[in-house]
Amino acid sequence: MVEADTAKRVPRTSGGDLVSAPMRPASDPEPASVGQIAGLRPRLRPRDGGDVPGADVDLVDALDPLTRHVVTAWLRDNSSASQRQTRLRVLASYLRWLYAAEPALELLAASDAQLDAYCYAALITGVSTPGKPLARATVIRRRATLASFYAFAWRYGAVRPRRDVTGTPPPTPAERRLLRKGVMRLADDGRWAEALAVALLEATGASVEALAALTAHDVHPMTSDDQLTLITLRGGRDGIVAFPVSPEVRHLLRALCGSRAAGEPLICRGDGRSVDAEWIGAALTDAALAAGVRRQRAELLRPHLLRALTVTELADCP
Repeated sequence: MVEADTAKRVPRTSGGDLVSAPMRPASDPEPASVGQIAGLRPRLRPRDGGDVPGADVDLVDALDPLTRHVVTAWLRDNSSASQRQTRLRVLASYLRWLYAAEPALELLAASDAQLDAYCYAALITGVSTPGKPLARATVIRRRATLASFYAFAWRYGAVRPRRDVTGTPPPTPAERRLLRKGVMRLADDGRWAEALAVALLEATGASVEALAALTAHDVHPMTSDDQLTLITLRGGRDGIVAFPVSPEVRHLLRALCGSRAAGEPLICRGDGRSVDAEWIGAALTDAALAAGVRRQRAELLRPHLLRALTVTELADCP
């Protein structure tokens, strides 16, 4: 069980620190405990029929209300019981490490430095069981799981997204869903590179530079049937970050990997030249228009409006 004085942490709400914003409505009432989520029944005794360690459930239940709300929504966002169990296990492992390494730091205020330090510890000394380092592939998957949590927290309103200097707001969740439809329509028209650029921009918040540098060497199938694929994106202060990709994005990746020479960028212009913010911005507008977004709004969309805040920047949101 988790001691209350180390688990119950109240997020800061002033002076440029984290603030809450409305989360998307859930189809069902929020459970009083994450252990009530399908697939996450706590195991209190050996062979009692539980799905996950009771201590992991207690750890999340003891979070402050805002953070627990975000974690609960993130766990429920995946309908697979096994994936929910993986998410809970990885987050619980990270929380225990964070509480020991940075006792004064809340989960939503952690930085890339903490994520990197956790992964380094997992590789060198182990985290759940000291003295038993984890395999590199396992650590990559854990980093991707934690990255998906912070991306979820940002995209679904745990912190307020920034506007650009013109005051243009970033895409809403409804507009993001339309963009995903627009991506498929670009692909149906044979515009594979543009479709992949918009799909990855929407899914990962990657920088234009990171997308332009993506090659087949950055695509890592993790299972023999390609059901789990990770991509590594490089660029800016984020360094190298791994992301799991959806079946739709896997389809686009396979199509482009098969048509590019070794080391050639997957996302490039028709004549082979590198892409830039203007090119990706035009693809973003075309995807929005293809999905039915009003032209006036579609033409205001720019890559930086979907650019993910780094975990560090989340703490500085106005």
